[in-house]
Amino acid sequence: MADVNRGNRPLSPFLTSYQQPFNAVLSILHRATGCGLAVGGILMVWWFLGAAGGPEYFRFVDDLVTSWIGGLVLLGCLGMLWYHFFNGVRHLIWDTGHGYDQQKVRMTGIAMLAAAGAMTLITWIAAYF
Repeated sequence: MADVNRGNRPLSPFLTSYQQPFNAVLSILHRATGCGLAVGGILMVWWFLGAAGGPEYFRFVDDLVTSWIGGLVLLGCLGMLWYHFFNGVRHLIWDTGHGYDQQKVRMTGIAMLAAAGAMTLITWIAAYF
């Protein structure tokens, strides 16, 4: 058998071995935000169950949700919601067969990120003022 130096090489390629293309990162984030929105939905259901559970239990849940950490979680959920929405619209456009060349994919990805960030900021400001 040939003597092969395997000491410095990984056994198989992994995510850290390659730089992911921009569109692949956006696709992975789309899936992650879908999972995050499911967790945020569970949090909202818990808040509604707290309202149904009586005033003392609701006060506990409401204090947790409206605390600074709860506000941070809700801001994250809001950002995930807008990201997932705009990336879903982008996927719907792709379903029509348009926008597959590399420049349009990159341009719509950047536009989607900008729109999600802007709408997150606008919604957050509108919620507090």
